[in-house]
Amino acid sequence: MKIGRAETKDLPDIERLLEQVCKVHADLRPDLFIAGNRKYTEEELSVILKDDSRPIFAAYDDDGSFMGYCFTAAEEHKGFNEPPHKTLYIDDLCVDENIRGRHVGRALYEYVRNWAKANGFYNLTLHVWENNESAKSFYNAMGMKIQLYGMEEVL
Repeated sequence: MKIGRAETKDLPDIERLLEQVCKVHADLRPDLFIAGNRKYTEEELSVILKDDSRPIFAAYDDDGSFMGYCFTAAEEHKGFNEPPHKTLYIDDLCVDENIRGRHVGRALYEYVRNWAKANGFYNLTLHVWENNESAKSFYNAMGMKIQLYGMEEVL
């Protein structure tokens, strides 16, 4: 397996996996997500691919086939009540549903963790929907801990 920055040639595969992610979210929260949609347009993805503050990492099989991605975003914290630090936010991590169970997600996560550490980031953060048990289990297994709770009341 090879992992590195995603490239323009990966756009069709990224778009396909974004639809898989949207379906998972739509199944969990149909009040907030529409199945069949995806998070970014092709134009938005083209811009993100070139943005060094929002690197997308991709995993490829030994034959070069696309296996999964991890969208990230660099955040600078310079607040009043916290020391200055950089956070790498994991916006989305997805492995093609047809090849899950081959530890691609683990490899992607570990690659991103190592990349963040080598580039001076203090921590990794992300959001997981409360009822997404498989994602919560995966990130717990990666060593992540709950940092804060986001709460809602549907009106």
